[in-house]
Amino acid sequence: MSEEHPPGLDLVRLRAHLDEQVPGLVKGVLTAEVVPGGRSNLTYIVGDGESRWVVRRPPLGHVLPTAHDMTREHRVISALRPTAVPVPATITLCQDTQVIGAPFYVMEFVAGSAYRYADRLEPLGPQRTAAIADALLRTLVELHAVDPESVGLGDFGRPQGFLERQLRRWGKQLDSSRSRDISGIDQLRERLAKHLPVSGAPAIVHGDYRLDNVLVDSHDRIAAVLDWEMSTLGDPLTDLALLVAYDEVGKKDVGFVSNVSLAPGYPGTDEVIARYAERSGRDVSALNWYLGFAFFKLAVILEGIFYRYRHGQTVGAGFDHIGELVGPLVTLGNETLKD
Repeated sequence: MSEEHPPGLDLVRLRAHLDEQVPGLVKGVLTAEVVPGGRSNLTYIVGDGESRWVVRRPPLGHVLPTAHDMTREHRVISALRPTAVPVPATITLCQDTQVIGAPFYVMEFVAGSAYRYADRLEPLGPQRTAAIADALLRTLVELHAVDPESVGLGDFGRPQGFLERQLRRWGKQLDSSRSRDISGIDQLRERLAKHLPVSGAPAIVHGDYRLDNVLVDSHDRIAAVLDWEMSTLGDPLTDLALLVAYDEVGKKDVGFVSNVSLAPGYPGTDEVIARYAERSGRDVSALNWYLGFAFFKLAVILEGIFYRYRHGQTVGAGFDHIGELVGPLVTLGNETLKD
């Protein structure tokens, strides 16, 4: 812990709030550090010299409509705690923006490794890398097998019309962050709208499932699934497609995006899809549409981050090149829909 005044987190106000809501939790002076690598909500590790916790809040400045909802993120993590899906225990949710300037929640600190780049997996060897990738996929199947009603999430989303609403939502997010021309993105949006597939049985959807959004323990098991800000009830194939899309982009080794799929032992796309289909029992025959949508969604997310960076409304290293990835993602989406 090194920062007494991290951006976006008033530690004096946070301490006062925690003392009021969870008396006895904090025993010393709070310090905090921003967790590097976050591209959307801000994550801090906060400690008092004896214990550590994690605080999540929305980004500074420009916040897209329906995004960065701390209440939903806190709710889904709390609901999944008793299930087979590993999540941190939540401690408190604060919706009062007077405390630190935005809603936030506090959860337990979970020890583990977040693997973002292949060079961190390579020293583990192909066998361990394969085991970690398999654990990631098994956890996704476990998530999609959870009965939403049984964990109090029956009203967490509206599965009927999910894909149409998702496409409309991300189109609106794009419009909210438009600051330049992006070749082919409107064509991709129109093609996706024209060929919407029929969804199968709904499930709890994470919305941004990938290896660097989970923590892996020393036994190569998934210790915690993180970053639930886009979670809802809907079509689970959107999670599978996004996972595959991240892997496909990673193979291009563009530097800014996770490239874990390049590590020896990491399964190929066909293997990932086949394993998911076998373990979940779901029909994946229309997955190309979902992949096209995943590339569109990634393009919109990165454009939103690029917008905030240009306006000085987000913190972190590497944002100056993020806008360069939007065009290639749009190209991948259009090429996928040609198949």
